[in-house]
Amino acid sequence: MEGEKKHFEKLIYKIKSKSKRYDCVIPVSGGKDSTWQVIKALEYGLRPLCVTWKTPARNKLGEANIKNLIKLGVNHIDFSINPKVEKTFTLRSFESVGSPVVPMHMALHAIPLQVAIGFEIPLIIWGENSAFEYGGNNKTLKGFSLTHAWLKKYGVTNGTTVEDWVDNDLSFLNLSPYYWPTDEMQKKADVKAVFLGHFFNWDPQKTYEIAKKHGFQAGKKPKTGYYSFADIDDEFLITIHHWMKWYKFGFTRLWDNLSLEIRNNRITREQAINIIKKVGNELPKKEISDFCKYVKITEKRFFQVAEKFRNKNIWNKNIKGKFVLDGFLIDKWKW
Repeated sequence: MEGEKKHFEKLIYKIKSKSKRYDCVIPVSGGKDSTWQVIKALEYGLRPLCVTWKTPARNKLGEANIKNLIKLGVNHIDFSINPKVEKTFTLRSFESVGSPVVPMHMALHAIPLQVAIGFEIPLIIWGENSAFEYGGNNKTLKGFSLTHAWLKKYGVTNGTTVEDWVDNDLSFLNLSPYYWPTDEMQKKADVKAVFLGHFFNWDPQKTYEIAKKHGFQAGKKPKTGYYSFADIDDEFLITIHHWMKWYKFGFTRLWDNLSLEIRNNRITREQAINIIKKVGNELPKKEISDFCKYVKITEKRFFQVAEKFRNKNIWNKNIKGKFVLDGFLIDKWKW
């Protein structure tokens, strides 16, 4: 990674020669990665403007970590979207594609880019490149730049852009915070968007330890998945998103996290399976209840929608009429 660090230093040198009020935009949340990104930028003498899409499900811990991040020594924009538009879009997303976070991911990618272009800030510093960290077969999207093609493939929007969601209830003007400026607009504005994970080793445990030393607070227990320091700033949206993987793919966020731990040689596959056995059914009852109250649907309606997205290629009913995963790697699982 030493060569890539030198690449980052050269990039910073070029950026500083053209920047005005700010050297870079850093998209941040109340997460440990955001804190680490800011720490790294400040280490390199950058003057960042931090930008947050404010989730309607922000919790006290997320709020505390954002305040701590600002205290590191940065200016910050907390961007709230019209709650009527956001709520309508979130429900539409859940019912249409089985995920409530299409609006989230459109906004958190669009707003920093809009700000960078509008404020004439030459660089946007993102975190890890999921095309590289979690696997992908498109080599051109595994590099250091975030492009429109990357957003459609890995932006967690089911391959859609804001134009695909415009209708009588959601006008393009109302959806403008979700609009991604084109590559041409970005090029004309001379704004680069890069992944910090391309230049520095990306390890959730290590970024957490660094963030913790600078005041970041983890949860008392995992919100969803394996880590007590991840996905903790949002009270229910991200949890519902990860839970829907169970219907679609037959695994959950816990499996994602444990796979990373195996990959980083901190646990074995056998240990990971034992952890899954111990945790058992992960149905997020509270988060489902909170989500239903937010979008104003019944829990019965929630599970009706969820069932629409059950992958029948992997799920089948057993003799008791319960859906099961054929060939599931854990015996005696409570379905």
